[in-house]
Amino acid sequence: MEDLHRIREEIMKSVQTLTDDQLNTVVTEGTWSIAQVLEHLYMMEVNVVRLIQLALSKEDEFEAPGSFPLSVIADRSIKISAPEYLIPSSNFQTLHELKEKLSASRASIEKVLQEHSEEELNQKTFAHRRFGVLSLNQWIALIGYHEQRHIGQIEEIKQALINK
Repeated sequence: MEDLHRIREEIMKSVQTLTDDQLNTVVTEGTWSIAQVLEHLYMMEVNVVRLIQLALSKEDEFEAPGSFPLSVIADRSIKISAPEYLIPSSNFQTLHELKEKLSASRASIEKVLQEHSEEELNQKTFAHRRFGVLSLNQWIALIGYHEQRHIGQIEEIKQALINK
């Protein structure tokens, strides 16, 4: 969980001085604004929490998790398109609104971690569309790698805003 906090803090520091207009500016057609990246992070975290809660509610036999190297997710040289259900809207959003959303989704993950043992989170699994069967703990780690990936994207957008 420490990494999740550190990465989220890094994201918040990165965007804290931007205006709401800057956050919502799309610098290149067909790409996302920083606000859209932040909304995507929120949507992803909410979706993972929903899937984790679903897995935790089942008494089924679970498949053994794979050993996919999750750190690959942070590698921006490998292009990965977001699934349709994780594509953010183009609605104008304020930093305050985005911070509230991200805070709420993070509180949901923290609640899962507080209410369930490490053993349970390692034993229960569900499949990722690209990476195969992951334990719930691997899913939680995936959130951190996913956010780490998007820090690079946010920094690229910020640089493009400065150069615009």
